[in-house]
Amino acid sequence: MQHGGADGLRALSGLRSVPYAGAGRIRFDGFACASQPRTGTPTDRLDIALFPAPFKQSAFSPRETIASVRPVAKKAKKSSRRKPRKPARPSLWRRLRRWVVWAGLGLAAFVVLLVVLFRFVNPPTTHTIWTADRYLGGVKQDWVPLDQIAPATVRAVVAAEDANFCQHWGFDMAAIRDALEDGANRGASTISQQTVKNVFLWQGRSWPRKAMEGVLTPLVEAVWPKRRILEVYLNVAEFGEGVFGVEAAARHYFGVSAAKLTAKQGASLAVVLPNPKARNAAKLSGWMARRATQLVDGAATIRADGRAACFDS
Repeated sequence: MQHGGADGLRALSGLRSVPYAGAGRIRFDGFACASQPRTGTPTDRLDIALFPAPFKQSAFSPRETIASVRPVAKKAKKSSRRKPRKPARPSLWRRLRRWVVWAGLGLAAFVVLLVVLFRFVNPPTTHTIWTADRYLGGVKQDWVPLDQIAPATVRAVVAAEDANFCQHWGFDMAAIRDALEDGANRGASTISQQTVKNVFLWQGRSWPRKAMEGVLTPLVEAVWPKRRILEVYLNVAEFGEGVFGVEAAARHYFGVSAAKLTAKQGASLAVVLPNPKARNAAKLSGWMARRATQLVDGAATIRADGRAACFDS
């Protein structure tokens, strides 16, 4: 389609844009325009020129076109942004559960710290000693290192309470099986377990205490050497009403220090350990006296067969 001459110029001089179905709208600028529809096919091409044929033959690149076809852009609506919601506070049950978890972790860390500390520092007191002190108005206790206790006394206590002390890691599985077969009429607690109970826990039989004892005993065995376990046990064990530790027991019953105890006196102290409130080491009679004699032999036996090697100097 071509137009030329002054009539065509006058006819289009005031025209700025015309609608075009193929490309949306054709904009005119000056005296010539070109439109490239979206499809780009030759049949849809529209060329309008207001000049003679020579001008029509010149090619226009997309950037050189005087007029281009663009769809009419619609104004985008402003999106109203909502204010971010504050995170909901956790429920009371969830907060309580979180506090319980943190409290449990804190307690566990505190106990582990105590286990490591008491490897080098003597425990200042225990629950049993503190309770007896409040009930009786005072207790007897004098801490002594293991090398200031008569070796025969140490071996007699081990023979009486835990003959396989040097051969287990805190639990004597053979003794536990024997106790179960016997109907649990006799105990199977090792010296390590009794030390954990005396130092970190409380007396009495209950499943919570046994469970905590089962957790702490391997930890103590891992951190403390056997000599340290035995030393702590002999200094916190109860040997009579308000009498704690082998030094206080030796002076209370026999009037001597723990280092001066004879083999028979040491064995007599070992006999009272299962029931210290009802037995008197200085006045054993009947089967308890015979038991003391057996422990003298038992102390010599564990020394001879090597079961005292982990603590005997």
